Amino acid sequence: MAVLMILAIIRMKVLAEKRMELSQAISSLSGFIRMEKGCRRCDFCQSMENEDELCLLEEWDTHENLMNHLKSEHFKVFRGAMNLLKEPQEMILHTVFPPDGNGEMIERKIDNV
Repeated sequence: MAVLMILAIIRMKVLAEKRMELSQAISSLSGFIRMEKGCRRCDFCQSMENEDELCLLEEWDTHENLMNHLKSEHFKVFRGAMNLLKEPQEMILHTVFPPDGNGEMIERKIDNV
């Protein structure tokens, strides 16, 4: 069965006084991430309910390209910025398959990536 896409969702709770610093760091990285091989989408979002809750949403074409991204210099810089968080970030991977009548989705949760 062919994979349609892999979604990586990284949820972060930032210290209020560090929100702007982290937001600027991630915003500057997201353009580089979008240019990586296999990246279909990279969106940086802020919660409407709590401005200290941030989310990075990435969409990848293959597991291999996602793994290469997680080993990239850009992701190392992203990880370095995680010292601005209130608590460890949470990363969830969704592997989505093309509809075949079953509408299958597999989810894996990875903490402290």
